Amino acid sequence: MMDLTTHYLGMALRNPLVASPSPMTSTVDGVRGLADAGVGAVVLPSLFEEEVHHEQLRELHLMERFEDAFAEARSFFPTAAGAVPGTTKRYLSLVERAASSVDVPVMASLNASSDGGWTRFAHSMQEAGAAAIELNIYFVPGDPHTSGRLVEDRHVEILHHVKSAVSIPVAVKLSPHFSSPGQMVLRLDDAGADGVVLFNRFLHPDVDSDALAVVPGVALSSPEEGRLPRAWIAILHGRVVGSIAATTGVEDASDVAAYLLAGADVVMTASALLRHGAGHVGVLLDGLERWLERQRFQAVASARGRLAVPVGVDGTAYERVGYVSALEHAREHYAPLVPQG
Repeated sequence: MMDLTTHYLGMALRNPLVASPSPMTSTVDGVRGLADAGVGAVVLPSLFEEEVHHEQLRELHLMERFEDAFAEARSFFPTAAGAVPGTTKRYLSLVERAASSVDVPVMASLNASSDGGWTRFAHSMQEAGAAAIELNIYFVPGDPHTSGRLVEDRHVEILHHVKSAVSIPVAVKLSPHFSSPGQMVLRLDDAGADGVVLFNRFLHPDVDSDALAVVPGVALSSPEEGRLPRAWIAILHGRVVGSIAATTGVEDASDVAAYLLAGADVVMTASALLRHGAGHVGVLLDGLERWLERQRFQAVASARGRLAVPVGVDGTAYERVGYVSALEHAREHYAPLVPQG
């Protein structure tokens, strides 16, 4: 039987397919369905730092209203760190119930854009049973005077604060919008990130020219979007200590295989599962097994990184050669379509 096992963030997984955050991972039944379908791990939807801030401010407001009242009034309020009302309490309940209902790792997710005391909530996620935390840093600097270095430093600071609050692994989910994504990954790796997830998709709003309105820009990913993360995974494979997770653009088994060849430890998908349902997990895994057999690989580990940029090779020159070759191929392919004369 083909060996599909892999390791991610120090955890042994039965296969490299991970269900990334989506409505399918937002309920216990959804998580159980994905685990039964065969995924190697599940990432829950993100809890946003704004939600944690809101809960903290609400609790502070309630406490301040009664701080001068009779002493027994203080007993009305929770003193345990984990006794958090509202949204955060529901999220911790989801983590606890999901983790106890399946036999695959369940990872919690924090969506952040700033540093602050909210990072301590990561410890509550750990206490609830999260196997790891995916730190989704979603920061679009709206001020054009914000320097690239400041944005990068903020990522490292947020990671430091979350890592200081937990002992479970932390993976940072990044966007590709850095002047040097590879250097950003190396900084996070040096700062103690247990892994990186490449790449986050910014859901940019769009403009409806008829309605004269800004509209949400929500769309499922397409396979073409996998090219950018694969390029960076191929460059970074063998150059970082932590794990590398691929995400975006997974539709069929060939996309999973391509990510593994580039050097990914795991391949995450949400869009394909939303399109086709949890049963698509079996389609992807069966297809992956057949591909491994055709290529005469005995295990996922044998395929991983086969097409990565070799360590010791000038990655810039390597990518430049690929760029020039792509242009040459395009010229040969499209030149006959150009009218002559």
